[in-house]
Amino acid sequence: MKRYIGIAAVLCCVIVNAQQSQESTIEEVAIQGRKKIKQERAEFKRHGQSVETLSEEELNRNNPAAIDQTLSTMPGLQVDKRTNFGGQRLVVRGYGNDQKFNNWGVKAYWNNMPLTNAEGITILDDVDFANVNNVEVIKGPAATMYGGGVGGAVRFYTRPDFTKGVSVSENVMFGAFKTFQSRTQLNVADENYSINAAYGHLETDGYRPNGGGLKNFFNINGTVKLGKKDQLSFFASQAYSYEHTSGQISYDDYYAGIDNGNTAYISKNAGTKIKSTRVGLSNTVNILPNLRNYTTLFYYNGNTESVSAGAYGITSSPNVGLRSTFTLKNEFNNFENKLDFGTEIQNSVSTASSYRFDGKFPDNPLLTTGINGASYFKYNNNQSTYFAIDYLTYKPWGVTLLAGVSANRTNYDRKDLFALPGLIAAHTKDQSFEKDYKVAYTPHFALQKEWKHQIFNLSYSEGYNSPTAASSFITYTNTANDDLKPERAKMIDFSVHGLLLNTKLDYQVSVFRIDYSNKLTQLVIPNSGNQTYWANTGSQKNNGLEVSVGYQYKNENSFINRIVPFVNLSYYDAKYKDFKTRLAGEDRDYIHKTVVGVPRNKYAIGLDIYTKPGFYLVNTYNYLGEVYADFNNDRLVKGFGLLNSKLGYKKSFNKLDLDVFVMGNNLTNQINYTFLFLGNSINDSDTGSNYPKGVATDLNPGPHKSYFFYGANLKYRF
Repeated sequence: MKRYIGIAAVLCCVIVNAQQSQESTIEEVAIQGRKKIKQERAEFKRHGQSVETLSEEELNRNNPAAIDQTLSTMPGLQVDKRTNFGGQRLVVRGYGNDQKFNNWGVKAYWNNMPLTNAEGITILDDVDFANVNNVEVIKGPAATMYGGGVGGAVRFYTRPDFTKGVSVSENVMFGAFKTFQSRTQLNVADENYSINAAYGHLETDGYRPNGGGLKNFFNINGTVKLGKKDQLSFFASQAYSYEHTSGQISYDDYYAGIDNGNTAYISKNAGTKIKSTRVGLSNTVNILPNLRNYTTLFYYNGNTESVSAGAYGITSSPNVGLRSTFTLKNEFNNFENKLDFGTEIQNSVSTASSYRFDGKFPDNPLLTTGINGASYFKYNNNQSTYFAIDYLTYKPWGVTLLAGVSANRTNYDRKDLFALPGLIAAHTKDQSFEKDYKVAYTPHFALQKEWKHQIFNLSYSEGYNSPTAASSFITYTNTANDDLKPERAKMIDFSVHGLLLNTKLDYQVSVFRIDYSNKLTQLVIPNSGNQTYWANTGSQKNNGLEVSVGYQYKNENSFINRIVPFVNLSYYDAKYKDFKTRLAGEDRDYIHKTVVGVPRNKYAIGLDIYTKPGFYLVNTYNYLGEVYADFNNDRLVKGFGLLNSKLGYKKSFNKLDLDVFVMGNNLTNQINYTFLFLGNSINDSDTGSNYPKGVATDLNPGPHKSYFFYGANLKYRF
């Protein structure tokens, strides 16, 4: 891998010295390739590292609510899920797959609002993905621009529609597992404003025992142009999500295609309810002719009620903050300089209670251990990032030097609300604590060269990820975990984004190495009755090659007027370097072992065919290679490939747009999983399950038989 990166660096330097003066104005070229390419190239240049995007066309190749299927077609990105349409886990370049719940270390945004809270945790259950019409993924450490992002950043967008007039649309889908989805939308727009209101509904019995789900969303967003370059945008959503949890099954049942669920979950009617409100207000304004500001104020509150195999919990987590970016541009002689600088600040003042289940009385699965085994905490969590990124371009050569740095800080303050004197006699341990992770600086450097329709980028970037509040405290010793350090990442990346064949063929190739240090892992405390704590267990290195190639054939006069094939490939070599942990009461060293959950290869192949009369066929084959499920690489989980197809008819009749379709998933009846319990919970086993003690239950299976949905999208323009 070092050899490849060295060759890439030499190649970049050679190209940089080749003076191709006027061939770097790629923005002026009418790109004839895929719809996403223009934005993808712009973001590739802006971030100075590998970036992939998805347009509305790519997002509609699958069920919009099943965002895991669509995003996982990208090279470098894998999306797991624990339930039908919830419990998503974002894995970028092999990072993030050892998190048992939710996301940590990969940041997510909706427009300019962080979906990741002040603690660094991302929950996506209550996000209306049917309202998304654009996705952008920054792969690898992105802390310079986005704060704590060891793995990267995923940005979801709702773009305004300025088509003049009033339109009403109704989208309906139904099918397998008694699934019904609907979306009613109103859009009012003129050249100076766009306002959109939508109500979405989703219900399903699910493909697993006790696997049903219900979601309701109400979203309103709008953009008003205040001037030629100034505009005001707003977004508000009210969401309800209830996802039942079926629990993990054994490996033997998984390979046999048997899914009876896990009684440790099913007996308790396990699941997660979220009622949430999200509000954002953004303003884009030119302060001076060469100084522009983009500021977003945001608020979120999620009230969560969860029942798992081991506990019942209630959380209220209001999160408030702002993100503001200033852009200063100057030109002198043959140089152009752009400086982006700004801040992202968040504060969360949340309450969380947890009541442990006893687990000894199967006739009463919801029996708790009593108030002495419960917790009730008040958190005050703060996260702040300050960043500056400078782009210096020598226009005759089309060469840009990017240099940036961010300062990141996180601190927690937790109060134990059960520790008030005289409140609970047996509650003698005050679990209040304060933890301040000092300012961490993360640099980013990149050298870019534009040559004809190719963009060459060689970059170095660092990432930072502070531990969560829960992992910053050791319950067994009743002390703050003062020895804990934030995870760090260092990445070298050489990427090329190019257009060939008269811009009809697009490609992106990335070669990278990421070194993670201070890896955070949950360990068992010796002689403690299986109580755990978090520790820095060492480091790992992820080497990889990612390739994406797409092509668009267009002929407006033929029966088949558009053909769009694509191939996305990821190849990884992820190893532990000096990784030590504790398993089965013994200290173990896993140096040179393959990182759990990271496949050697992953690829997606697509072929989309569109006809002049309006018929279309969209095909996707997505393959995930075999992975190890334990640190010692003794348990190998087989890979699988899923074939999905969508056959439809799309046509406009005067003021009416019509799209009817049938969608088939897993058409080759492959046994597959949607989530693996890895890393912290290897050989997971729950008290009260239908499996003997010692049998590992690590897999959440997906549907192993083909299943179908039927839908219609109608839009009427007044």
